[in-house]
Amino acid sequence: MIGIIRYGAGNIFSLTAALDRLGIAYGMVNTKADLEQYDRYIIPGVGHAGAAMHKLEQTGLVPAIKALKKPTLGICVGMQLLTAYSEEGNAQLLNLFPIKTLKFPHEGGFKVPHTGWNQVYPEKENPLFENIPTGSHFYFVHSYFIEYDQSFTLSSTSYINKFSASIWHSNFYGVQFHPEKSGTYGETLLKNFSKI
Repeated sequence: MIGIIRYGAGNIFSLTAALDRLGIAYGMVNTKADLEQYDRYIIPGVGHAGAAMHKLEQTGLVPAIKALKKPTLGICVGMQLLTAYSEEGNAQLLNLFPIKTLKFPHEGGFKVPHTGWNQVYPEKENPLFENIPTGSHFYFVHSYFIEYDQSFTLSSTSYINKFSASIWHSNFYGVQFHPEKSGTYGETLLKNFSKI
């Protein structure tokens, strides 16, 4: 059963709707005690990484999240929170991955935010991407990206520059795209996560 970490910075309706469609059981995590009820976790997030981190700190959940040993998936800003630092708000984050979240440069006629469908290329074998073909399209909406680091990149994509579409270290996973808005392959990824 998946525990969705609630901290006031995630629009969770589309996520819970996707989990409902897939028949994946879930509940809400509001306190440290709630964590014990679940065998995996999702950290959602939309908007401003610095503000999201501030809200997460106010819940008192930060030490418990950093100590988690069960599979944990950050989505969009939830993924960015797993990194060490974001240029958005000049914010220190959870530092579960010693990499940075950086702002897209305005260059080459590319629009920022990066909005829409883009191809994702897995770079490591991992059950999160089981039954998802290389180059499958996922839906992105973001102005900041996770710097590419081969040590932690699970899959990559390119927009202005190559960056990490997903990251993985130990029991922590992050995806920059929105699997709950990414059609069949996004639902496959959520199903895969529910079985890790």
